Amino acid sequence: MKDYSPYQQKLIGRYYDNFEAIKIQRLSELATEIFLAEGKKKEKLWKQVEEILVALQVPQPRIDHFMAQQNPSLIPEIAAEMGRKTGK
Repeated sequence: MKDYSPYQQKLIGRYYDNFEAIKIQRLSELATEIFLAEGKKKEKLWKQVEEILVALQVPQPRIDHFMAQQNPSLIPEIAAEMGRKTGK
């Protein structure tokens, strides 16, 4: 982190300190976006959901099951569960 100013280092540190909370928030936002999306946009949003679940280290069999259903009403439930696990 030599190339970053002290201010930038603090910002980067805070991002990683709050990484899970940021991803959980994005997951919640995606639920709304998926309800409103159609076609290719919807597919792209589901791919983002999958990437976030991987980043949050959700077990792969659970991700596969969730992605097979592609039920947007389940996204807030998973986000809430992940929030309880992380305490955020």
